[in-house]
Amino acid sequence: LRSAEEFPTQFYQVQAEVPGSPIFVMKLANKARHLEVQILADEYGNSISLFGRDCSVQRRHQKIIEEAPVTVANATLFQDMEKAAVRLAKMVGYISAGTVEYLYREDGKYYFLELNPRLQVEHPCTEMVASVNLPALQLQVAM
Repeated sequence: LRSAEEFPTQFYQVQAEVPGSPIFVMKLANKARHLEVQILADEYGNSISLFGRDCSVQRRHQKIIEEAPVTVANATLFQDMEKAAVRLAKMVGYISAGTVEYLYREDGKYYFLELNPRLQVEHPCTEMVASVNLPALQLQVAM
């Protein structure tokens, strides 16, 4: 939507198309980037960030190019994103390797998308930057 006035009409239209289904309303993030934070957490409540990736170059919702480390956001802001990812892992009692995904806007604001509870296909980018073997670490945490 481009204006608040459009909301009622559009909401009722969606409501009619999917009766009884939940409707999620999200803020539009124009020119957003898709940034990810790789996390590792254990059963003792320890959680760390292993840097991040910029996965903004996509085609049909499939990532084509993954870049690490993240350079589009300034270092202080990305550290905030990493801290938020670590806090999330601790809050939910997460155990394993995982990825916290965000939408990042040019104005420096970022929005949580999801926590993927698995290694993603682009994990080698993080391995190269962090000098770690993520599948091996994931197995160590599991044992």
